[in-house]
Amino acid sequence: MTPTPTPIPPQRRRRNRLLLLALFALFFGSLLLAGALRFSGWRPAASKNYGELLQPPGDLREVSPLLADGTGDYAWNPRARIWRIALAPPSDCDDACDALARELDTVWRLLGRNADRVHVFWICPTTACAPPAGIMHNRALRVLQYSAGLRAALPRNDENTFGGRHGVPVYVIDPNGFVILRYSPGFDPAGLRADMAKLLKLK
Repeated sequence: MTPTPTPIPPQRRRRNRLLLLALFALFFGSLLLAGALRFSGWRPAASKNYGELLQPPGDLREVSPLLADGTGDYAWNPRARIWRIALAPPSDCDDACDALARELDTVWRLLGRNADRVHVFWICPTTACAPPAGIMHNRALRVLQYSAGLRAALPRNDENTFGGRHGVPVYVIDPNGFVILRYSPGFDPAGLRADMAKLLKLK
């Protein structure tokens, strides 16, 4: 003889339904919230970069930069995992470039033990625009000769304006030779340092 199932009390049935609805709302509500945040452009602070992510990145892999001192080419050598901070100031940069050189030197020094994995490209149309001696650490600085190919890979570099204008954009180049980030004239050096600190942790 089949036993008669015990009926579920109405109060317990309501509680089970509420629990099921709560689980449903929690699961699908999380998905909806994540989708809304994703399409609104929000990102967690830990994953946010301060520089403009370039899409597509500039490609310098086929460019062989020449060192301004005449000692030869600058080799990319991806295996060395060297990152580059690059700027291409005009020849009439003067005090604005001196100030930027000091800021970049501070950023480089604050990278601590990882500083030797970062080079600073100073790309000049003439030797006159090189930073004055002593402003930037010699281990960091690489003064490069003007190259149309080199400058062409730096998006919107012509926005570097002076005489009532705002300054020089700065770029980050990855170990393979891709220009991946751009910092508009007048950027906060602390943002560049934060981005570099995260990038240097990448393997």
